[in-house]
Amino acid sequence: MSDLLNRYRTIEFFFIAIVLILIFKAAKLQLIDKGYREKVEKATLRKTLLLPSRGLIYDRTGKLLVNNEPVYELEVIYNDLDKNMDTTKLCQLLNISKEDFIRKIHKNWKDYRYSKSSPFIFLSKINPKIYSRFVEHLYEFPGFYPSIKSVRNYPYNNAAHVLGYMGEVNQKTIKKSKGQYSPGDYIGITGLESVYEKELRGKKGVKFEIKDNFGRSIESYQNGVFDSSAVAGYKMISSLDIDLQAYGEKLMQNKRGAIVAIDPQTGQILALISSPGYNPNDLSVRSDRGKIFAKLLKDSINKPLLNRAITSKYPPGSIFKPVLGLVALQEGVTYPNRTIYCGGQYVYKTKYNTFRYGCHHHPTPYNISIAIQHSCNSYFFQLGRDVIEKYGFSNPGRGLDTLVNYLKDFGMGKKLGVDLKNESRGFVPDSKFYDRLYSKQHAKWRSTYIMSLGIGQGELELTTLQMANIAAIMANKGYYFTPHLIKEFEPSIPIPEKYRIKHKVRIDSIFFKPVLNGMERAVLSGTAKLAYTPGIRICGKTGTSENYTYKDGKRIKLEDHSVFMAFAPRENPEIAIAVFVENGGVGGLTAAPIASLMIEKYIKGEIPFYRQWLENRILKIDLVNKKEK
Repeated sequence: MSDLLNRYRTIEFFFIAIVLILIFKAAKLQLIDKGYREKVEKATLRKTLLLPSRGLIYDRTGKLLVNNEPVYELEVIYNDLDKNMDTTKLCQLLNISKEDFIRKIHKNWKDYRYSKSSPFIFLSKINPKIYSRFVEHLYEFPGFYPSIKSVRNYPYNNAAHVLGYMGEVNQKTIKKSKGQYSPGDYIGITGLESVYEKELRGKKGVKFEIKDNFGRSIESYQNGVFDSSAVAGYKMISSLDIDLQAYGEKLMQNKRGAIVAIDPQTGQILALISSPGYNPNDLSVRSDRGKIFAKLLKDSINKPLLNRAITSKYPPGSIFKPVLGLVALQEGVTYPNRTIYCGGQYVYKTKYNTFRYGCHHHPTPYNISIAIQHSCNSYFFQLGRDVIEKYGFSNPGRGLDTLVNYLKDFGMGKKLGVDLKNESRGFVPDSKFYDRLYSKQHAKWRSTYIMSLGIGQGELELTTLQMANIAAIMANKGYYFTPHLIKEFEPSIPIPEKYRIKHKVRIDSIFFKPVLNGMERAVLSGTAKLAYTPGIRICGKTGTSENYTYKDGKRIKLEDHSVFMAFAPRENPEIAIAVFVENGGVGGLTAAPIASLMIEKYIKGEIPFYRQWLENRILKIDLVNKKEK
């Protein structure tokens, strides 16, 4: 028992000795060692966030599209300010007025965004020379802390709608980010900057330092054991070909509309153009973006901020005919060598009336290839009726819904899933839509009520992206990959799985040959002769989309829209494209030559001298100012 008590006393003595030693050390540091006491009194622990370098963005050929440039800022902690500091000198160093100083330093402390004990931005976008001059005198102004942030810069003045722009993060996002964002941070607002924000932003680091009351660093806290390095964002290789993108924007100058070009073998978008657009540098954080953004926003006629390629919905016009032809063949309501007479109009007679629907003069379409070559309205009015009436004249709803199901296979009436925000579904009317529409008129609708669908008119609406995707399906003879703008990341991480999945349409491959024959003949000697390009086998289809407006209850016809979709070469296709020019007139005169120039630029790398007359003709067309120079 005595041995046990002796052990307890030994342990007790040991712990008492340790406590006494610790008390002595603390007393020595705080009461005896004046140097330590002064150091503590004059120093403060400062936590500095280390901002990562945002990932750079390149085009598919390695050309730099988006890089980082430094922006110099000055933060302040109100409670750390020296009340006797020389504000006159500070204002002179920063080239600001006393009024500016007062306005920037005194905040509404009831506002949750500001705290006297937390840093807030005092001055941003400081001129580098002014910033350097002020840092030399920083010791005179305790409470002020310089910082350097990176903002985006765009070496090319193109692809604004694709790349997007950055903006300061809002309070809602800060709260949801669980510390990822802080006030004053920048975040992707639109375009690829927004969609791939997680991959591009990187990861913040942190550094703890002991600083004196002048803000000067004394030493690293605990030898940096709590510090961490910032991790740069991923390098992004986009699918864009910036030379093709820039060329397309050039061709669309003074025109409203869109161009989308896709690599049909992968679904990668080679060019995505919305016109009119804007210079991406105009909305860089470095610019006077507030005024510029307001100006762009107020332009209600040209709408430069609108991405017409993925948001605007248009009647596709006659580029819809090849799709309808494939569905009619698949459903067995027609056959490739079927002749449908056309005498310049489609005539439909009822008991009381005779209805006539116009078509242009062309040779009799003895097969579906010739019908597509000359874009015969009569032929496709009839095919549209044949599909819708498959289950009987009095049962058009079932036939229409069968057609609609095929159209969904082609990506119509739904979002394709492109990696950009604000993509539109377009609109594909089904039987329920017409049931509601005609119930107001107390009438039962029939195929003859909606014949305009057969030629891509009526209520049918597609985005230019959807039109280009149809061209990709034609190129692949029955499948597509979801169109996307990401090619790869470095260091390597997988792109989203949805962009690697092959989507097949329910059309037998044998039916594509007569349709593609018609599309190639359209370029060789049909409605798209201006798209003919020596040395490249182009398969294309023109569209002239009727355009109406309503005023005082009256329907007023406006200048038609010009539409064209194509792919090339016919064997082993490299590019699928759709061009939509608002108020551009006949599809074969405006949209078709634009597409052919884009195709030649991509495949050959240049426009040969003997085709430059066509390029000059397109460049002279000015539809924004309503004239052709």
